[in-house]
Amino acid sequence: MDWTDTDWTDRTAVLADIHGNALALGSVLEDIAAQGITQMVNLGDIFSGPLDPAGVWEQLKGRGLPTLRGNHDRYLIEGTGEDLGPTDRLTASLLPKEAFDWIRGLPEQLLWDGVFACHATPGDDNTYWTEQVVEGGTSLAPPAGIEALATGIDTGIEAGLILYAHTHIPRVLQLADGRVMVNPGSVGCPAYTDTAPRPHVVQTGSPLARYAVVQRDPGGWRVSHQAVHYDFDAAAEQARTHGRDDWARAVGTGWLG
Repeated sequence: MDWTDTDWTDRTAVLADIHGNALALGSVLEDIAAQGITQMVNLGDIFSGPLDPAGVWEQLKGRGLPTLRGNHDRYLIEGTGEDLGPTDRLTASLLPKEAFDWIRGLPEQLLWDGVFACHATPGDDNTYWTEQVVEGGTSLAPPAGIEALATGIDTGIEAGLILYAHTHIPRVLQLADGRVMVNPGSVGCPAYTDTAPRPHVVQTGSPLARYAVVQRDPGGWRVSHQAVHYDFDAAAEQARTHGRDDWARAVGTGWLG
């Protein structure tokens, strides 16, 4: 399915940050199908995770799902060997060549029919948009900074929609001009640690797989966040098999702090 085939007056499932979690993705795809939703978009960071990235590829290949390239997707095609962090290095060893070829063809952002989509922020796939790092964690960023990053986006219609991801935290925000911002949360990685701009933890406190459903109504955008149960204990065991107890705790509980 081409991005330009998307009819936003129909319900559209928005996925992001699968991070190699094939078990979570499978349950999310089943949940979407059970609701009769046939349109989906994917905001990136698809494979990177010590779980089952090849299983994610098997579920996505051939679907023609409009998909963006996230920062970890970029690392996989730009880095080699020791240039990659341990998680991406493992992921690269588990993915077939055809998955790398597919990643290389993915766009960094998309704009269609009043909807703009990117992985993190316009022009930067590795910066928080609506979160700020505070002592040990994150909180909602001040409105001025959020608005500033959205200034150059022309959705072409009044009260357009901005889809973004990267933080793994589900959010719906409304900008001063009426545009709506939606982060669907993470399909497969509900908690993580990072070192930039300084060490911090992001955690949702739940192991459930997340995605969002959006639809344009005459009165504006209808948005719902979905939380899907799956066998997260089995996903945690996949992480342990790869020697990653940190990931096991993250996917098994949604906590790291």
